[in-house]
Amino acid sequence: MTEPLSLFAQITPKAQHFEAAREAVLEIIPATLEEAGCREFVLHEARDGSGKLFLYETWDDEVALEAHYAQPYTRSVLERYKDWLAAPVQVTKLTRL
Repeated sequence: MTEPLSLFAQITPKAQHFEAAREAVLEIIPATLEEAGCREFVLHEARDGSGKLFLYETWDDEVALEAHYAQPYTRSVLERYKDWLAAPVQVTKLTRL
């Protein structure tokens, strides 16, 4: 059996797009949680006022994650990120110990 795939994504919106970026991710959480292979999809906001968002996700495998990236609502957010973000999303894939 394949171990689940977890990842941690750091999202750094430009200050003027912070609320829009935050709301865009919040809006796709319910649909994402219904996707086959999604075990966890949780958005966090930095408490230090840095304006960063963090996603913690767990998927059954890479296939489920790639299917998520192919969803129209996910592609829509990623497309808007091109204008909204101050830096590229930093994704770290994790293995649970």
